Amino acid sequence: MRCVAGLRSTTVQDHVALVEIELCGELMIAASAADGERLSPDLIDEVLKVEPEGRAGSGG
Repeated sequence: MRCVAGLRSTTVQDHVALVEIELCGELMIAASAADGERLSPDLIDEVLKVEPEGRAGSGG
């Protein structure tokens, strides 16, 4: 007698992992378009949409 595992009909998504994969993809695209050997920290922050420290959370 052979036992075969059934296929799941639902998909499981790790939303954090999906966002991380998307961000890595954005960095790879930026790196492939860059002239230099490395991306500058400022360009990395721009690609990842990181706010400068002084501006983060200053809503009033």
